[in-house]
Amino acid sequence: MRYAIFSDIHANLQAYEAFLEDAKKEGIEEYFCAGDIVGYGADPHECIEITKRLGLRLVCGNHDWATAGKFDVENLNQDARDAVVWTRDVLDDTDKDYLGSLALLYQNSEFTIVHSSLDCLQDFPYVLNTAQAEKTIHIQSTPLCFAGHSHVAGVFFEDKNGYIHRTIASELSIEKGRRYLINVGSIGQPRDGDWRSSYCIYDTEKKNIRVKRVEYDVKKARDKILKTDLPVHLAERILVGR
Repeated sequence: MRYAIFSDIHANLQAYEAFLEDAKKEGIEEYFCAGDIVGYGADPHECIEITKRLGLRLVCGNHDWATAGKFDVENLNQDARDAVVWTRDVLDDTDKDYLGSLALLYQNSEFTIVHSSLDCLQDFPYVLNTAQAEKTIHIQSTPLCFAGHSHVAGVFFEDKNGYIHRTIASELSIEKGRRYLINVGSIGQPRDGDWRSSYCIYDTEKKNIRVKRVEYDVKKARDKILKTDLPVHLAERILVGR
């Protein structure tokens, strides 16, 4: 099986559509999402509708729950708060109920999906270094755990002595007996200096993971934000991947 695991769409319709077109070419058989369908971008309803049609497995992100009133906006920075308020205004109750219905965790026999960290699910802490990643890796009950939230793709993994390391390699073979925390990056707002969308392909037969980048019409996505009351900064940052 070839799975696509992605995260942090953030209402960027142009990026979402480009990703799905690329995933189709890759022969993806099933989709999984690590949260944040909405927030920051200009097309929250359209991105929710696409997600529903995909019939995928997914978990909530902090923006999803904040828009649904289940996560305190005081925990967000000012741009994120403004985006949540704007998103609440343009979505109907059906959309908000859908976002509020999303669970914090998905797990099967092979892997776990969470938006940020397993140790503090409802607080959505950032995992940016090996010390923070260790909190998840040492309690995960599956070999693989996929996450998003930081918008920075990369893999944290455990060596044979239990020490945690990080790599930004675009492809990695999964070794039996080790545990991995894979950040799949972001579809709609990457923050690693590369504006292209990022997602992960997991091949269950080859036992490898690959982080792939996809170009999209970023200027169109920028212009759509500028036509709304969203902060201008949100339009400019997607051009530079920050």
